Amino acid sequence: MKKLNKALLGLGVSAAMFGSLAANADTLKIALAGPVTGDVAQYGDMQNIGALMAIEQINKAGGVKGMKLEGVVYDDSCDPKQAVQVANKVVNDGIKFVVGHLCSSSTQPASDIYEDEGVLMITAASTSPDITARGHKMIFRTIGLDSHQGPTAGNYIADTLKPKRMAVIHDKQQYGEGIATAVKDTVTKKGVNVVLFEGINKGDKDFSALIAKLQKENIDFVYYGGYHPELGLILRQAAEKGFNVKFMGPEGVGNSDLSSIAGAAAENLLVTLPPSFDTRAENKALVDAFKAKGQDPSGAFVLTAYSAVQVMADAIKASGTTDTQKLQHTLREMTFNTPTGNIAFDAKGDLKTFDFVIYQWHQDGSKTLLK
Repeated sequence: MKKLNKALLGLGVSAAMFGSLAANADTLKIALAGPVTGDVAQYGDMQNIGALMAIEQINKAGGVKGMKLEGVVYDDSCDPKQAVQVANKVVNDGIKFVVGHLCSSSTQPASDIYEDEGVLMITAASTSPDITARGHKMIFRTIGLDSHQGPTAGNYIADTLKPKRMAVIHDKQQYGEGIATAVKDTVTKKGVNVVLFEGINKGDKDFSALIAKLQKENIDFVYYGGYHPELGLILRQAAEKGFNVKFMGPEGVGNSDLSSIAGAAAENLLVTLPPSFDTRAENKALVDAFKAKGQDPSGAFVLTAYSAVQVMADAIKASGTTDTQKLQHTLREMTFNTPTGNIAFDAKGDLKTFDFVIYQWHQDGSKTLLK
């Protein structure tokens, strides 16, 4: 790329100045922001392999209006402070498109910066309703909300499992406490007795006091809002202490690392997750492309990240511009055919429809669809 073109693209002015694609801009960078390091880096891997596959396939098909896409990976470790630093770096690097961030507590502060700077962001993983409840125009997502996922879990708990004395535990983070609250509110309205609703600290290792309290209160079912590192330890330590009740968690716990931490205690955990898009017949060729690279397409955020890149590319093709202010209108006006289905965005940037489903988790990391 010529030096002048780099400068124009880096400043994001080719579209802003001319209102259409600059004829000589041959690369469009997309920031991939999420955890590369830290205890939930596996989720960042899911996002990155999905987004990078979309970039590769779009480029093989000729790119977007004469441009090749380029993914640039940024590591926020799912830490809100680091996410702010990443967002500022993305802006300073002149990138106007972001897939990410991943953890809701990181996505929310980063999205404030992107909104102010006209950067178009699509998160493939953050489910907190708060992210899109503030009237931002540049923020979208290709996954459902905790306000949908919570009731999916809560209704199954109340209607199918019917616990007598339930506990709802969370990690005090935006995502974990938010989904836990949605579950509690749903089951309470249906008459389930929630005996305990309390938080643990992210990063804790010893849960003996919590387990003793659960035993003392004769809890017969536990819902956990948060991520897999803490739940894996809770499951393992609960089994060691003979506390063998059923547990349930959200998509933040459903990955192979949970099984590595919990061991046999991971068997029969209930998990809400996006549907297994990788099993759909129409995605076979795409799934084969992942497998040819030795990559696992079944992760919760792989194909939602692929879809995030695809809708960006399709919106640019349809509108003929990389002006993000114009593209945010295009995104709201179109319906996109993606590996996660036909998707359309509402005024907030949320998907108009998205269904979470319930799986039974197994010790080996596999899962069985229940509902």
